Amino acid sequence: MISTTTQPVLSVTGIRKSFFGVEVLTGIDFDVRPGEVHGLVGENGAGKSTLMKIIAGVQPADDGVVSYRGEEVHHAHPRQAMDAGIVTVFQEFTLLPERTVAQNVYLGREPRRGGLVDRRAMNTRTAELLTDLGVSFIEPQARVGSLTVAEQQIVEIVKALSFDAQVISMDEPTAALSDREVELLYAIIRRLTSRGVAVIYVSHRLKEIFDLCDRITILKDGALVSTDDTTALTTDELVRRMVGRSIQSYFPDAVEGTTVGEPRLELEGCGNAYVDGVSLTLRAGEIVGIAGLQGSGRTELVEGVFGIQAFTRGSMRIDGAPTRITSARAAVRAGLALVSEDRKAQGLALGQSILDNALLVVRSVFAGRTAASRHEVPGVLSALEVSSQGVDQEVRFLSGGNQQKVVLAKWLLTGPQIVLFDEPTRGIDVGAKYAVYQLMRDLAAQGKAVLMVSSELPEVIGMSDRILVMHDGELVAELPAGSAEHEILGAATGATTGESDAGTATEGGAR
Repeated sequence: MISTTTQPVLSVTGIRKSFFGVEVLTGIDFDVRPGEVHGLVGENGAGKSTLMKIIAGVQPADDGVVSYRGEEVHHAHPRQAMDAGIVTVFQEFTLLPERTVAQNVYLGREPRRGGLVDRRAMNTRTAELLTDLGVSFIEPQARVGSLTVAEQQIVEIVKALSFDAQVISMDEPTAALSDREVELLYAIIRRLTSRGVAVIYVSHRLKEIFDLCDRITILKDGALVSTDDTTALTTDELVRRMVGRSIQSYFPDAVEGTTVGEPRLELEGCGNAYVDGVSLTLRAGEIVGIAGLQGSGRTELVEGVFGIQAFTRGSMRIDGAPTRITSARAAVRAGLALVSEDRKAQGLALGQSILDNALLVVRSVFAGRTAASRHEVPGVLSALEVSSQGVDQEVRFLSGGNQQKVVLAKWLLTGPQIVLFDEPTRGIDVGAKYAVYQLMRDLAAQGKAVLMVSSELPEVIGMSDRILVMHDGELVAELPAGSAEHEILGAATGATTGESDAGTATEGGAR
């Protein structure tokens, strides 16, 4: 823990910011000390991103003071802040995929010799920075486009260090990382702080906040709620301050009257290039969770059901009728919906309006229903509590949680009977997560069947009526609702077998 007597390396005092007459930051005080990891949390729309952009020199504050190393600063451009040693690693990377690691690290400020770019010096300096972080598996000459997401994250951090960064802000740095890659990022952050670098850490993953952070600042509706030592907070208290709701009600109970009915989806011995021998039954009125490690075949399973990676063997039945689905269009016509993992790349047309996004699937598959569906859009958006300036607002200007709700609206308008969720709450805040969970409960109450893939074990445990576990492309276990994390992990790693094996996953389960 950093001493409370340590002077801040960066502080903001009385920061205010408005957009179009709406105040989004209302007198924020915040600071970070050398060698500290300071967590910045709050719901989407709380003001976290705006505060980070002011610190990074992306946007000016309307009022207030930013001080760095004891002196007031006015950075009018991100490059000024970076040259001073304040660097932000945003969730959307700024790397050029066709260039090498070294070229990205020194982009626009390449070392020169005799008027030409000194590639050898650039590679040598990049190698030294990688070594300094304890990273030996990334080559300076490697093309960035060939790297994994985690490796690209490291390149962004190396780029920050090349500016001799004293403050590094990280925005949702683990959103697309596996558990093993998250551990690697932990190690790198600890190495940075051991050298006195201050880290501002923004994440919706509360476990990471408690694992890494020395202090936690909470924002709500553009205002400062509190700043406390991490040891002074519990998860329940943190959630309560963020959203005004106890974590005990984080996962809503089943809607009264919900009953498990007849099979909606039945798979028998299904497989493709990624999964094999999958047999399961998904019934009306139930939520079935799929757990497993990264690469276990979870996403590939739902993509097989939806026809994206169509099954090449085995049989499928929908509402008792033999069905063969070889395309997403066929899946939609059969009454399926897939809320994909990457909403920005796969779920939305960011430059189009909310209305156009909501009608994307209907227009493509059920063109004759477009006019009727257009009239349904406001009601669906209202039911989902989408916060926007109207249906004509471009989706790219919405928060992550509201973008996810637009994706849900797009699928609800098709009238699906089977809804597949792949990481349904990734990258959205706890308040928006609750809304998604409640929607899943409502779908089950309406007699629809829900299949949910999630990397978050508390989410799987809190929402599932049954839990199926994947390992190496196979369905290896079925566990009852409320199973412990160690039981799920044991099956996911192959260390243990589940209470039921894959064969009994066809039996269904009572709520």
